[in-house]
Amino acid sequence: MSLIEDLQWRYATKKFDSTKKVSQSDIDKLVEAARLAPTSSGLQPFRVLVVSNQELKDKMVPIAMNQQQVADCSHVLVFAAWNRYSAERIDSIYDFTTEERGLAKGFFGAYTDKLKSIYLPQDEKENFEHIARQTYIALALVMAQAAELKIDSTPMEGFYNDQLDELLNLSSLGLKSVSILPVGYRDASADWLVNMKKVRLPKEEFVIEMK
Repeated sequence: MSLIEDLQWRYATKKFDSTKKVSQSDIDKLVEAARLAPTSSGLQPFRVLVVSNQELKDKMVPIAMNQQQVADCSHVLVFAAWNRYSAERIDSIYDFTTEERGLAKGFFGAYTDKLKSIYLPQDEKENFEHIARQTYIALALVMAQAAELKIDSTPMEGFYNDQLDELLNLSSLGLKSVSILPVGYRDASADWLVNMKKVRLPKEEFVIEMK
């Protein structure tokens, strides 16, 4: 199927079949899609947590405003951003990049100095908002990869971030949750949305041509 056909197939699954699990090889493909996602300046300022433990998923349900998909799905992917940029984090990424490319250490020094001059003076809110936006690129690519594999998914921002951060002890990792993505397989017999027509604005209204 083409990407467009995959996107027409997918929908925000409301009821997962709790007896069906996504294989580890397919979870690895979803995570790889996130890992390969483009990010601003290639900094990859976020991490993806893969939650499969049922007890932990059950604890996430009230945090996710009682959305039962979190418990019934196979896995929950948590997209968690750095709590802020730092000189150490920027240098670490570019030290790794120069090593992997066989370049001299400090090759990107002028560029990393520029990044630091932009990000480090920002206040915490502005800093984190920029970082958090990077996660949505990866989220979209994971959803597309899931659709290609015929794995259902439900992107969620409707949860109490501070509570999830505490449950997963994200502060110890210097991270803050941004979004979660339950993945698994739909229970077509119990999902009220599964047979509903996909509705999007018509192209003529959605696209603004600038000629």
